[in-house]
Amino acid sequence: MRIGELSRRTGVHERLLRYYEQQGLLWPERAASGYRYYQESDIDTVQRIRRLLAAGLNTETIAQVLPCVRVRAGDLVPLCPETVDNLRHQRERIAHAIEELRASRDLLDAVIDAGPLPLSPPSAHPSA
Repeated sequence: MRIGELSRRTGVHERLLRYYEQQGLLWPERAASGYRYYQESDIDTVQRIRRLLAAGLNTETIAQVLPCVRVRAGDLVPLCPETVDNLRHQRERIAHAIEELRASRDLLDAVIDAGPLPLSPPSAHPSA
């Protein structure tokens, strides 16, 4: 199938599919004309990429774990022990980022709470 059909079937824009190829996540065959040709299995690959992106992984990490992750009963399942270790490391990275964001939010709340109360909007006075 050509890139337009893969885009329609996955809901992923053609530009993103080309980006996934640049990042080494997709490997379409190329015709002499330069057209990309994708396999049926690339639909599953794109879906796995999208789910891993939604899980907070960057494309560099996805390139490492993608060969060892499959979908089983609707869930992503790692097949290789090193993939599980890599995913645990990524989870720790995300947890740390969440803690940093919470600390930033708490600091901002303290600054807001220390400030003056907001001005109430001017009341509407009908002109006579």
